[in-house]
This record gives sequence, structure tokens and C-alpha cells, in this order.
Amino acid sequence: MSLFFVITLLPFFFLPFTHIPIENAKGALLVVGLVFSVIFWSLARFFDGKINLPRSASLLGGVGVVLAVLLSALFVKSSEVSFFGTMFDIGSFWFIFAGFLLMLMCSIVFRDQKSARVILFGAILSSAALLFFQCIHLFKPELSLGVLDPTLKTSNLLGSWNELGIFAGFSALMSLLMVEFFSTTKIEKLILHILIVLSMFLIAAVNFSFVWGLFGISALIIFVYKISISSREKVAEGAINIVNTSSEKARFPVLSFTIIMIALLFFMSGQFIGGALPKSLGIQNDEVSISLGATMGITKSVLEDNLLLGIGPNKFAEAWAMYKPLGVNAPINGSLWSIYVNYGSGLLPTLVATTGYAGIIAWLIFFALLIISGVKSIFTSIKNGINWETMAFFVLSLYLFVSSFFYSTGPVTFLLALAFAGVFAGLSASNSQNGEITLEFLNDHRKSFFSMLFIVLLIITSAAISFKYIERLASVPYFQKALTAATVPDALAAIGKALNLYPNDLYLRTYSQIQFVKLNSLVQKKETELSKTDKADIKTSIEQAVLGANEAVKYNPKNYLNFQALGSLYETLGVFGDKTAYQSAIEAYKTAATLNPNNPALKLSMATASFADKKNTEAKNYLKAALTLKPDYVDAWLVLSQIAKSEGDGGSALSYAQTALSIIPDNQNLIKYVDSLKNQSSGSASVPPLTTTTSDPTPKIKDTSIKKK
Repeated sequence: MSLFFVITLLPFFFLPFTHIPIENAKGALLVVGLVFSVIFWSLARFFDGKINLPRSASLLGGVGVVLAVLLSALFVKSSEVSFFGTMFDIGSFWFIFAGFLLMLMCSIVFRDQKSARVILFGAILSSAALLFFQCIHLFKPELSLGVLDPTLKTSNLLGSWNELGIFAGFSALMSLLMVEFFSTTKIEKLILHILIVLSMFLIAAVNFSFVWGLFGISALIIFVYKISISSREKVAEGAINIVNTSSEKARFPVLSFTIIMIALLFFMSGQFIGGALPKSLGIQNDEVSISLGATMGITKSVLEDNLLLGIGPNKFAEAWAMYKPLGVNAPINGSLWSIYVNYGSGLLPTLVATTGYAGIIAWLIFFALLIISGVKSIFTSIKNGINWETMAFFVLSLYLFVSSFFYSTGPVTFLLALAFAGVFAGLSASNSQNGEITLEFLNDHRKSFFSMLFIVLLIITSAAISFKYIERLASVPYFQKALTAATVPDALAAIGKALNLYPNDLYLRTYSQIQFVKLNSLVQKKETELSKTDKADIKTSIEQAVLGANEAVKYNPKNYLNFQALGSLYETLGVFGDKTAYQSAIEAYKTAATLNPNNPALKLSMATASFADKKNTEAKNYLKAALTLKPDYVDAWLVLSQIAKSEGDGGSALSYAQTALSIIPDNQNLIKYVDSLKNQSSGSASVPPLTTTTSDPTPKIKDTSIKKK
């Protein structure tokens, strides 16, 4: 029962009134559901005295993936990042382990057609509820019960807007399979038709051409499959119609054919037809994406660094920062160069990118075994005309896995893919001879002792892991509260509780930034207004801010954001009067630049710190390095202009400012700055100071690391 709730509730599950992000809430559902299912399954083994496991090659391949990811996580630095991440990250070992454990438990529990149909109907109902809720949000955002952002129509319960389109295709595919291959009443068939229409409406609203292509190909496979069955029925005169369980011959699959035509129309028309509905609904979807070629380039660089085990799971962001191509800085790529990217072109390429050849081979073996088993089941179904559930679960899991390969899906798509693959493995094993491995242990006292010991340890371990996870999950509301706190004392109290529950570099950076906000508020006071307590607080805030930033560096010395935050902290201390802090800031920025060599913003930060430290020559060298990486970097041209102005070189200052203006000609502040430089050159006015657009060294409470979604 717990597994049924995990699968059916996963798409729209959230924890209201807890300040826990939806993605973290889904992780909690997975962990709690798995723990209950493992404990109850283990207790049941006490009474029946035997363990039945499906004999499945795909399950064995899954064990290989888990072992490869475990080895990669064990033999890397900053292993905590690889094992758990910030909060049960989708690329971490524990998430991969939980996903394949879900697959295993589904194969054990759902091994007959009846239970498989229950899962399928439950998934259809949950998808219907989710899609109906999203439609309400599209037309009446104020009725989304505070769960979704009422100002953002693309806000949804799955993650990205494109993933909602993928899930809508998955929902339509489930309904199509039920209509074409299963015996249903007229009312059920009508409901399924309505769900297909609703799903295709949302696919059109999302307007993700990949979904139309994948959904159309899936419908084409179903169409050909249905035609093949009809051909066999025509040859076998008088045979019972096994699809409709009646003597009526199979009809032409009109629904599948219609869907193929509609998908082809939207796929081929591009924005001409596909963009009409999103435009009418006022939907704007701007997602940052990385090409498959760039992702493969990152993988190749990781393999050169560590051939067998890579740099460790859940470290794609570090690999991207280290090895990203210089072409990312081109204007055509927008702000991709400055974003902390932790996903590649797709989820599966991201997962294999950092685990070396061990991970790549393990994943390839897993998918090869799964596809071979699935193709065999399809041809068996065509030949014998039985067990459509096996075929349906394979097709649905394959749809989700293909989606995860070509798009960076979130946890829902990936977990459902593994769950449906597990149900497929269980059904396949139950339909084949010698499809189960049975271990009986009550008839032998030695087997009984060790088996009972194993079961007890399994229960204890499951409970311990769940308690540890819940402890870390409890830190999330405190962290969210720290980000939204109205006062600094409230923010410090909240982030302190979060760190007590789960210390990690994100929390530590935030702690450092909050301490610095407190310091900033104190130094704004006049010297005569400062009490002894205030002066002591200034010293304490400086020490704690530096401590937090340094602890973040110790936690993960491979994350350039930790060194960038440390450098920003020292740079601002220099602004407050500690002139020795500038050199420390430059050293921290240099370390960050070694971890992210093609990021011009780090060169700019070194330049601003050097300029503030009166080292103009070094500052100009850093700026030239930044402009070599990104010639259209406006902030670098502006700092060059300011340096030239400070040296009395008005001509160069004007030239640099005009270059910046040629890049963003509509910027009013920059236009005024250029005009004032021209006036100064004619001796009619002074030049007002102009700050750069992105290089504010003062730390903010909001962390700079973001996900690509």
C-alpha cells in the first residue's frame, strides 16, 4: 500500500504550511514510503519464512548502476556532496539508491496483472488530478491555494514548465494504452478520452517540440502494434478477440492514428501553429539549456581527469565550471556563462557525466538489459495476445527514460520511470518459467539465524536512515525562514538552527552573508553612536562571517562559489577599512578562477579588488583577461573606464565607455555617463561615479547558486 501511495501521490505531492520546497517534499514522500514498504515486507518474511525475488536481468543491471555510483562516491573528495548533496539531490548516491530500491520493491510487490492494473489506474487518476489543477492555475491562478506562484503561469508541481509537458504526454500515453488494449466500460472510455484531450491541451500550452515528437512516435508504435494484432486475428478465423474480450473483430485504431497526425502537425509547424496557444494564454517560457554536445564534452574532460570513477556523482556543476567551453561566453548564449549549472542536456547524460567509465558502462548495461527484455515481451504479447500490462509498463517506462535522456527532468519523471520499470520486471518474471528466486530459511536453523539477523538489520538500517533524512529535511524550513526573515536577529536564529541540523556549504555561505549584513548595519552608525556592545558585535560579526565562509570552503573545496563568497567577503572588509583584506580577496578569487577558469566575472572581481587596493596595473591586466574571455563584457569596459578616469586619462575613459555603450546602446545610465565624460573633456562638467551592473561585492542573503530550470 505504501508503494501505491508513493507512485500515485508523487506527481502532485507537497507539504503545505512548512516552507519546504515541492521537490524536497517529494523526496520525503519517497523516503518515508520506501521505509514503510521495506519494514512491512521484512516483517512479513518473519511469518512466511521465505524470500521471493523476481529473476530479472534489468534488476541485476540496476544493482550494477548502484555499485558503480557507490564506488565513485567513495573514492572522491567532498564525498558528502556525492552521497547526499545539499538536500537529497537527484544526482547523489542516496537518491540513486532510493530510486533503484523503489524499482526493486515494485518488482516484488506488483507481480500480478490485478495489482499492475491498480497501479496503472492510480497513476491515471493522479495525473488527471495534476493536469486539472494546472489548468485551473492557467486560467485562475488565484485559486491555486497558495501552492503555486499566482504571478507565474508556468509555475507547477513538477519543476520546470517543459517537464509538465513531458508529464502531460505520459498521461496521454497511459490513457491511450488503456483505450487501445484494455477492456473498459463506456464511461471509463469517455473519461480516458477526456483525459487525452486535456493532456494534449497542456502539451500544446507548453509547446515543447520534443514532447510532440516523442508522444507521436509512441502513438505510432501503438498504432503499428494494434495493426499487427488485427492482422493475426484476421488470419485466425473464429478466434476470440483478446483485446476486447468479445467476438467482435479488432477495429482500426482511429484514436492512435488521429494522435499521430495531430502530433505531426504541431511538430512540423513550429511556432506557426504551436506558438498560437501559449501566446493567447500569455505564457512565456525562458529555460536555459545546454546542448548534448557540450554535455558530452564535459564527460570527455571528466574521463581525462579520472578514467574509471570520474569526479564523483552529483558534481556536474563543478565539472561544468571547470571544463565548460569558451563559447558559452558568446552573446548568443545569454547569461549561461554566469549561471551555476548543475544539469546537462538531459538527466541521464548528467548522471553518467561524472562517474567515469564505471558509471557509463553500468548505465549502458542496465538499459540494454531493460530494452532487450521489453522487446521480447512485446513480441510475446503479439504472438500470444496476452498480458498487455507487461507491454504497457515497458512502453511507459521507456517513454520516461527517453525523456530523461533528452531533457533534464526532475525527480518525478525519473522515479516514475524506475517504478514502472520495476513493475514491468515483476510481471515479466511472473509470466516466465523459473522467473522467481525463492529462499526458504525456517527449515534450517543456520539459515534461519542469519536470515533473521539480516532482516532485523535491514529494519534497523531503514529506520536509522529515515531518521537521519528527516533530521536534514527539518533544516529546510529554517533555511527558508533565514532567507525571508524581516530582521537580522531572526535570520541568524533560523540559519543557526538549520546548521545544527545539517551543516553544508550552502547554509554556511548564507550564515556568513547574514553576519555581514549585521556588520553592515552596525558600521553605518556614527562613531559616537557606537556603544561598547556595538563595537564588540562588529568584531564578532567579522569573525563569524569569515568563519562561515572558511567553513564552507572546507566543506567543499571544489565549489568555486565558496571561494567567490570568501573573496567577496574580504573585498567588502577592505571597503570598510581593512586594507590588508584586498590581497586575501584576490587570492580567494584566484582559487575560484582555477575552479571556473572561463568565467570572466571572477577576473572582474580580481580587478575591482586590485583597483580598490590602488594596484591599477594589476587591475587592468585582470580586466584584459576578462575581456579575452568575453569581449562584450560591459562591466569590464566600465571598470577600465573608471581606472582611466582615476588616472586622468579622459580620452581612454571615454573610449572604453563608448565601447560599453555600443554593446548595450539603450542603457540610460550608461548614456548619461558617456555624455558626462564628453562634457568633462570639454571642461564643462564633472563626471558622476558609475557603478558596474553586476559586480557588487557586498554579500546578499540570497545565495548565488541556482539550478538550471
